[in-house]
Amino acid sequence: MDQKILKLLYQNGKLTAEDIATRLGADATAVADRIKEMEKAGIIRGYKAVIDWEKLDSVYVSAIIELKVTPKAELGFEEIAEKVMKYPEVESVYLMSGTYDLNVVVKGKTFQQVAMFVAKELSTIPAVQSTATHFVLRRYKESDVELINTDTDDRGNFWL
Repeated sequence: MDQKILKLLYQNGKLTAEDIATRLGADATAVADRIKEMEKAGIIRGYKAVIDWEKLDSVYVSAIIELKVTPKAELGFEEIAEKVMKYPEVESVYLMSGTYDLNVVVKGKTFQQVAMFVAKELSTIPAVQSTATHFVLRRYKESDVELINTDTDDRGNFWL
């Protein structure tokens, strides 16, 4: 039942225990108790709205930064990842397989602000060997939510 609860919450974090119970044919109190237990256990880490920032006046820039690093003995990549994730500009940090080690998602107000963050902060960390910055030009889907506007105008053209 936990997997089903988690899937429903992932799709819509605003669902109540009663909503979930109805969809699963379960008892609302039991569902609420399971949610509380999963929150206490750290399985559920938080609830977040998926926002299409392009629809607001306060647009920001996102970039995916590839970091090649030299891990410390016995600490592996953990120490570096913990340092990187503390920056307020950093949205996500992932350990990767392949040609680079850490995938860092960064946000800022301008391309220049993100570039300066990479140059002055990330690239100056002693364990960082190299960086590669990829700016996000458009989001189509995020956290399983489609962000594409499929409304048509009177001519049948799509607004993108």
